[in-house]
Amino acid sequence: MDNGTDPTPTRQSKGPKRSSFGRRIMVGVASLLVILAVAIGIFGYQYFQSALKPLDTSNDNVVQVHVPMGATSNKIGQILQDKKVVKSGMVFNYYVKSHKFTNFRAGYYQLKPSMTLNTIAKRLQLGGSAEPIQSTAGKVLVREGETVDQLAAEIPIQTDFTKKEFLSLMKDQTFFNQLAARYPQLLSSAKQAKNVRYRLEGYLAPATYQAGKKMTLKQLITAMVAKTDQNLQPSYKTIKKQKLTVQETLTLASLVEREGVSQTDRDKIAGVFLNRIDANMALQSDIAVQYALKTTKKNLTYKDLKVKSPYNLYIHTGYGPGPFDSPSVSSVKAVLHPAARSKNYYYFIANTKTGKVYFSTTYDQHQSLTSSLASDNK
Repeated sequence: MDNGTDPTPTRQSKGPKRSSFGRRIMVGVASLLVILAVAIGIFGYQYFQSALKPLDTSNDNVVQVHVPMGATSNKIGQILQDKKVVKSGMVFNYYVKSHKFTNFRAGYYQLKPSMTLNTIAKRLQLGGSAEPIQSTAGKVLVREGETVDQLAAEIPIQTDFTKKEFLSLMKDQTFFNQLAARYPQLLSSAKQAKNVRYRLEGYLAPATYQAGKKMTLKQLITAMVAKTDQNLQPSYKTIKKQKLTVQETLTLASLVEREGVSQTDRDKIAGVFLNRIDANMALQSDIAVQYALKTTKKNLTYKDLKVKSPYNLYIHTGYGPGPFDSPSVSSVKAVLHPAARSKNYYYFIANTKTGKVYFSTTYDQHQSLTSSLASDNK
């Protein structure tokens, strides 16, 4: 019976509900983005305001900053940030531009984290020093047997100078030539040397140096070289008489320094090295190989002994390019006054437990001692 109604049930559309749910998601996401943008804005504003202030008002430690020639304010800002003088290099760049600071000059500056951006900017306009300067009184210790690389690592701890600045001067031929002209008796043979890593290796006398205020790095290094010249003044005639050069003398002394402990042993070890030189035998010093490899490990491998380097005195005869460290006066004296040369010692080995050094005239004797000590030290 037809009552005028559609017998097929109708399905209500869910479109409006889905649309409403989607709108709520969009509104929620938009709200989160707005909140996030506001938070970032607030954080950014607070960071910007804090970066306009001194990095640390209580920190008056001097930081030496080098501004290279032609550096932009943006580059300078990054340098200051890296040196931890300002909080943000970007904010520093904005500050100097908005306050119309220009004409910043290259050089070395003594700055502090407690300085305001205004103070730093004005300092940069005045200009820095042409060379690194020690702005705070300090002391620099050069240890006996210390290499240039080892000293370079300690320089920034003991002074305002950086490792990079120190090593740069160690390789500065112009600076070396100036020193050679000033101390010809000391450095003439070093000037002629070939394949050296650092021409001043071995010429920085072991001592404690006062790094006074306003002292440049060149002045500090010059003081070390001057001390070596002073130490060798009584020995120059003996060096010449024995037909050695200063470079050769300091090279052997630098090996003796670390091969022996007592003066008696050093005197004999110097005699062994000189005997081997006269016999055209390789010195075969582990100290030389360590220097060639730039390592301090004591247990060298067979592969280590074959390293290709002019400093490897296992594969090269003679003295090598030059000194391996800064020797003491006593080691220099050992080279100039060696002991027991007439006994024809060509080998030596130390007992790693007791430190006692044993000397041999033949390789067979040396091998026998080596085997015996190896067994004892197990």
